[in-house]
Amino acid sequence: MVKKAETKPLQKKKKELEDEAEIEFIVEKKKIPKQGQNIIKSLKDKLKKRESEVRFLKKENARLREENLRKVADMENLRKRLAREKTEFYQYALSEFLKELFTVLDNFERALEATDQASSKSFREGIEMIYKQYQDLLKKQGVEPVETEDKKFNPRLHQAFITEESEDVEEPEVTEELQKGYTLHDRLLRPALVKVVVPKKDNK
Repeated sequence: MVKKAETKPLQKKKKELEDEAEIEFIVEKKKIPKQGQNIIKSLKDKLKKRESEVRFLKKENARLREENLRKVADMENLRKRLAREKTEFYQYALSEFLKELFTVLDNFERALEATDQASSKSFREGIEMIYKQYQDLLKKQGVEPVETEDKKFNPRLHQAFITEESEDVEEPEVTEELQKGYTLHDRLLRPALVKVVVPKKDNK
């Protein structure tokens, strides 16, 4: 009889413990889906953020691509324009100079037309005037004749067309100018063609 009385409280206690364990299990079981939902929500938020970033990057890429294409087109147009202007410059760079040269040409034509009627003196004066006009025109463009008056031979400015030996000189000297040379803003355009006397070689 005593044994049966002790068993019932034990069974009751056991039942209570089982019920508490079951309740805790149920509570924990309910908590898991809630945590999962939070994780899923967090992942969805991150995914939306990434999708937004992707859309922004696509738009930015399209904008940059369009901008780059526009710059390439502008550069190509600039290159063509510069090439066209360069060609036109070389074609018409001498326009103003040639216009001034026409005046000299006109005076030559007038002098030739008046040859039969003019005296030799007046004809020479006309030619000298045209020659002076032509020199002034060249000087205006920066053209200067190469000097040979000091008689010192300068291989940078003079070209020896005729060479003679002489005992009277110690270094090459220019004795005659056969054709004028010219410089343009200190740059040689054409050397002066000259006759040069050089020291006589010792044949001993």
